[in-house]
Amino acid sequence: MDERKTDAAVLEHLFRIIEERRGADPKTSHTARLFAKGRAKIARKVGEEAVETVVAALAEEPERVIRESADLLYHLLVLWAEIGVAPADVWAELERRRDLSGAAKKKSAGRDDAI
Repeated sequence: MDERKTDAAVLEHLFRIIEERRGADPKTSHTARLFAKGRAKIARKVGEEAVETVVAALAEEPERVIRESADLLYHLLVLWAEIGVAPADVWAELERRRDLSGAAKKKSAGRDDAI
């Protein structure tokens, strides 16, 4: 049996590593370099990775979607760390929404595209 983590624990572990690398040398750590560039650059990088994920999905290449999704999740975690959002905060919001009906979700989120 494969003992690798395959659930939210993977993201939580990666988030801890990202937080640890915040103070690393930007010359040797890509994560530290992102933090050094600031929130706006990190947010733009999330947007770039989201677009690359969409492009991969439209090309219907599952392996590419997997790679781009991993990049997107990594950069999203960096953004969360920059802003001070913990993965548990997002999991709690998803859990809260899971228990709402579709119409109630949209109304509570103030959006038409809520989960």
